[in-house]
Amino acid sequence: MNLKPAALVLLAFATQCTSKTETIDQPKEQNIIGTWHLHSSQIIEKGDTIKTFPVKDQEMIKQITDTHFSFMKHDTRQGKGDTAVFDAGAGTYTLKGDDYTENLQYCNYREWENHQFHFKLQINGDTLVQTGFEKIDSLGVDREIREVYVRK
Repeated sequence: MNLKPAALVLLAFATQCTSKTETIDQPKEQNIIGTWHLHSSQIIEKGDTIKTFPVKDQEMIKQITDTHFSFMKHDTRQGKGDTAVFDAGAGTYTLKGDDYTENLQYCNYREWENHQFHFKLQINGDTLVQTGFEKIDSLGVDREIREVYVRK
């Protein structure tokens, strides 16, 4: 008895009788991975709001991978003039929904290393808004920040 034709018919029938899977709308994970250019930032401290960026002749980027972040700010005049600056830092992060926590492991301001900073992230198109608090008791730092980045 030859079962091959019967097996082919059974296989064809089985593939036609698949159940339809319904898609349930799940919250979409924010895609933060990439390079971000700082557009603007401000600090709110003791009721005062201070714009801290943009600064003439300075640039800042933040790079985010699937496990780490880094930031670099420098002047565009190669260390000359009153805007000469170079800031850098990096570490790991976690992202759960819009809760974003940076674990700063490396920083040219060494006293900032090994601190955690908690933020809320909001992405709208190519714009990332990061708001939250920087608090380091030993340095007397206790302020709210708001940074707006544009994807590069």
